[in-house]
Amino acid sequence: MSRIGKKPLSVPPGVKVKHDPAQRTIAVEGPKGKMQYHYVPDVSVSWDESSKQISCAIPEARMDDGQTRALWGTTRSRIAGMIDGVTKGFTRKLEVVGVGWNAKLQSRNLQLNVGYSQPAVLPLPEGVTVVIEGAAITITGYDKQAVGQFAAEIRSKRLPEPYNGKGIKYSDEIIIRKQGKAFGA
Repeated sequence: MSRIGKKPLSVPPGVKVKHDPAQRTIAVEGPKGKMQYHYVPDVSVSWDESSKQISCAIPEARMDDGQTRALWGTTRSRIAGMIDGVTKGFTRKLEVVGVGWNAKLQSRNLQLNVGYSQPAVLPLPEGVTVVIEGAAITITGYDKQAVGQFAAEIRSKRLPEPYNGKGIKYSDEIIIRKQGKAFGA
């Protein structure tokens, strides 16, 4: 039995839920944005308007199937992420570490100068905002997947290296430093 899947989700006030069981979709709209999720046929999702709760379930015959139980928990977790996203939003923080390395916003593009001959230009995805304060890049949005994916794309332009610690890293990431070569005797 899925420990996550069997817990009902309570919907906070100010969030609108639209459930279409025929199309297997659930849409959530809140102050930060609107999201929609298409769930798998093995999982049944029910929306109770009176108690403001969403619950997920699978058929009793499929309880022994590990794949179905995993999808049960995943569906519940994705819907919980949608509710959190449209109410609170998600944030990822990155740091650019290197002499002369920086990031700039140019309309809907992020320009990274990280030691290459040409700057790396990344277009901002829909629903994602970027704030740059010195060497810190803050990415916010209502879609957890979009925020995390864009942060990973920025980080991939210059991965942190273990000798000098230069690169683009998450603010809570710890880079384990290596000792360089020792010269002389």
